[in-house]
Amino acid sequence: MPTLFDPLELRGVRLRNRIVVSPMCEYSSQDGFADDWHVVHLGSRAVGGAGLVFTEATAVTPEGRISPQDLGIWRDEHVAALARITAFVRSQKCVAGIQLAHAGRKGSTKRPWEGPGAVTLSEGGWVPVGPTTRPFAEGFPVPRALTLPDIRGVVDSFQAAAMRALVAEFDVIELHAAHGYLLHEFMSPLSNTRTDDYGGSFTNRVRLTLEVTDAIRQVWPASRPLFVRISATDWVDGGWDIEQSVELARLLKTRGVDLVDCSSGGNISTAKIAIGPGYQVPFAERIRREAEIATGAVGLITEAGQANDVVVHGRADIVLLARQLLRDPYWPLHAAHELGVPAGWPVQYLRAAPAPVSAR
Repeated sequence: MPTLFDPLELRGVRLRNRIVVSPMCEYSSQDGFADDWHVVHLGSRAVGGAGLVFTEATAVTPEGRISPQDLGIWRDEHVAALARITAFVRSQKCVAGIQLAHAGRKGSTKRPWEGPGAVTLSEGGWVPVGPTTRPFAEGFPVPRALTLPDIRGVVDSFQAAAMRALVAEFDVIELHAAHGYLLHEFMSPLSNTRTDDYGGSFTNRVRLTLEVTDAIRQVWPASRPLFVRISATDWVDGGWDIEQSVELARLLKTRGVDLVDCSSGGNISTAKIAIGPGYQVPFAERIRREAEIATGAVGLITEAGQANDVVVHGRADIVLLARQLLRDPYWPLHAAHELGVPAGWPVQYLRAAPAPVSAR
């Protein structure tokens, strides 16, 4: 079996190792534009030795943002600043990825450090959209239910965003269908009570996710991978669950998806989640085994040996880290040293590198 520091080839893209910087919202954009913060934040993780660096959830429409300060790719003008990021990330022999997202009913909300609640229209907020008019939780905005023409517009927006991502020279797209955002809202029977072709049965509830996947794959080159992040369970009886996730993964594979990024939760505010080290890894392992598709494991993976074991034992093909890489942008370099693997340090930092080491 491969190890954490063995390369991974997906279509025409080669990751130098199996460590991936998970999408992490920075809430630091103006009108969707990337700026110096994003260059430094993402660039430092590429310098730190990760194999693939993802942007934060990048909104495909203005109303698809979580907060007014989210990153965006709904305008052609957004491309130049994003291309600055991909150029630097690639210069570090790292793969550049973008997560395309629509917040759905969880949009027009405050940044985490500003406290919970909605951003009002007078404060620059908007009326979010969702499968129905039911809000995510008390204090959240009341969404407008998407009409069938609206749904077609959402699909088109994702496709247009993928085309812009190609111009910006991203190597990988990840479609965000997790954490209670729009696509997950449609997938779960707890948030989707529609009675048309987009609600009710499993086939209807996953229809939007599959249509978006198809639309992206139509314009995304066959040589470049497409990931989909899902919440493998709502953690609530009667909600979206691992069995449905396995079936969705099978369908995604037939539509040209290369890897399923396995997270969980985020759709039901009252869900009780049993959190512990690697608590979501079993989802990645089961989907990988039963759907026969590559998977990514994420969630409280913090130690080098722990991450390596996930790959060595075939529980997932990549490991995505988030908070641990906020604490230590150079975690991959330190993990390589701990595991006794030459890390490929940037030449500018070689004088500080421990042995064994190699230059990047």
